[in-house]
Amino acid sequence: MPEISRKNTIALAASASVALLATSCTGQPEAGASDDASKETTVTFWHAWSAPSEVKAVKDLVAGFQKAHPDIHVDVVGNMTDDKMNQALRTGGAKAPDVISSFTTNSVGKFCSSGALVDLDPFFEKSGIDPRKTFPKAMNEYTRFEGNRCAVPLLGDAYGLYYNKTAFKRAGITAPPKTWPEFERVAKKLTIPQGDSYKQLGFMPNYHGWETTTEHYLGQFSPTYFDKNGKSNVAKDPAFAEAFTVQKKLVDELGGYRKLETYRSRLGDEWGPKHPFHTGQVAMQLDGEWRLGMALATKPKFDIGVAPLPVPDDRADQYGKGYITGTVAGIAATSRKQNAAWELVKYITTNTDAVVNFSNAIHNVPSTLAALKSPKLKYDPRFKTFLEIAANPDSTTAPASVNGGVYLTTIQQFGYDYESGKATDLKKGLQEAARQIDTDIAQAK
Repeated sequence: MPEISRKNTIALAASASVALLATSCTGQPEAGASDDASKETTVTFWHAWSAPSEVKAVKDLVAGFQKAHPDIHVDVVGNMTDDKMNQALRTGGAKAPDVISSFTTNSVGKFCSSGALVDLDPFFEKSGIDPRKTFPKAMNEYTRFEGNRCAVPLLGDAYGLYYNKTAFKRAGITAPPKTWPEFERVAKKLTIPQGDSYKQLGFMPNYHGWETTTEHYLGQFSPTYFDKNGKSNVAKDPAFAEAFTVQKKLVDELGGYRKLETYRSRLGDEWGPKHPFHTGQVAMQLDGEWRLGMALATKPKFDIGVAPLPVPDDRADQYGKGYITGTVAGIAATSRKQNAAWELVKYITTNTDAVVNFSNAIHNVPSTLAALKSPKLKYDPRFKTFLEIAANPDSTTAPASVNGGVYLTTIQQFGYDYESGKATDLKKGLQEAARQIDTDIAQAK
């Protein structure tokens, strides 16, 4: 989750012996937490950040750790993809990482189910740290899979609503919409036609519209993706049908799929300075916390407002929540230095000042409840909206799966078909998506 770009982006009871438990849960008998972290050693840390400012931020983060733990040296390797990490975690060896940090929460299910990363619950318990009291609820959820906490949050992303306050004032709109029906009315009021296109579009609802993915919409409807037996709940939980219905109505009311796609194809890309929200061509935008800095850097000719995304009418009391994702860290099961590795992981993910300083450096959301409230955080006042979304216990995420984000891709593909009119039977489409999800998961086990 870089400063000016974002990489695409998801418990065993402790025994007296952390070494035995950490070894047994990974299936790596030659590894385990048997090293002495008080003795001089070197651990290898692989991460995915690559921009110079990000690399410096990681270097500073590690320097803080080494100052507190002078006997543990850290060999830092940046710009590492999940594919490279997965290969190294499988093969091990002297050059393999002891600690990894991934941008992709979708990989957590794979990491946990394969035993590539160790279960961290025994380490947390030995250190006297309760993850449930340390991390926001949604972040706690996306670092676990089937009782295995093989990952820990390391900064996060929170999704909200950006809006053009100047356009709002011009249209006589005094506040951001809080419910989806209100959002639809506001989006229509902000839309200014121009011939067969738009001079200004209130909102780009299409699923190809930058961050308007199915899971980001769904986050506001609090869906239950899987039932207690691990079967897809897409066709059974009414939240899915409601979210698809809301989005499709937005598409139809704002001009229809073809007209919107034609307009979208002429607009700037997501990461460039000509993003249509920056230019004023789109008046509202579903996006993450990083968008604020990117938009301000282009010196827009309007005032930017930030608010939580709308919620359904029947969940009006939950207004203020959002969709949460983020970077995760973990310890390699093949590592022979797991206790030393844990000291590094514990510092970079639970030390309040370390998390705050790292957040200040790369402008992502802090990943502990204490850091979210720290007076040392430096941010534009509007960024506070994302801090509140991250801390909100009603905020949601997409659960980990044994085959990563494949189930999300299946849901997204149906979204493309439904919004475009290729699929017209919502109930049937959701049933087919559920069957495909169950098939894919069964094949991955």
